[in-house]
Amino acid sequence: MQDRNTLIESNVRLVHSCCKRFVGRGIEYDDIFQVGCIGLMKAADGFDSSRGLCFSTYAVPNIIGEIKRLFRDTGAVKVSRSLKELSFKVQREKESAEKRGEEPTVTALAERLSVTPEEIIEALDASRQVLSLTYENEDGVNELQLPTDNCENEICSRILINEALLRLNPQEREIIRLRYFCEKTQTQTAALLGISQVQVSRKEKKALERLRGYMN
Repeated sequence: MQDRNTLIESNVRLVHSCCKRFVGRGIEYDDIFQVGCIGLMKAADGFDSSRGLCFSTYAVPNIIGEIKRLFRDTGAVKVSRSLKELSFKVQREKESAEKRGEEPTVTALAERLSVTPEEIIEALDASRQVLSLTYENEDGVNELQLPTDNCENEICSRILINEALLRLNPQEREIIRLRYFCEKTQTQTAALLGISQVQVSRKEKKALERLRGYMN
């Protein structure tokens, strides 16, 4: 397994890729990037190659989780009452689907609840749990809310990525899998697919552009 520093340095591109999703939301890019790097370092510390996952698959949810925490802690993200209500409905529908043995994908949840897939993703993100702390001062009893970790960030990210990948053609999907999930070089990917490195480069660029469009 790569040492920690090499693992971090060779995957900084993942941080930039994740940060671009949060541009224009009230926080400077440099601040977002710094927090994203913290997520990358935490991923490097916690990564266990024996689980059979590629590092990028493990790192992306960690990076996104740290960035979302920044937005919540700075108050840049406000959760409306209607979004909270939708998040409750989504959670109930997810539980019902799982009991029926069905896969609760974003598309399926959106159809069941008559909303858009984008609203489902936003509701999943808003369902992150908070820990309420009650304290008393001269103004009386007050309540402080601190964000706590749960698996919803990872679930949301995985659902979004998986559904976006399914909209690519088979060859594009395989290129993205080899390059970003299995960490193959363009030359290695070309050899595995029986095409040239130049073709891999062009197809990868096109696939990434399509993915960005789907995920935005």
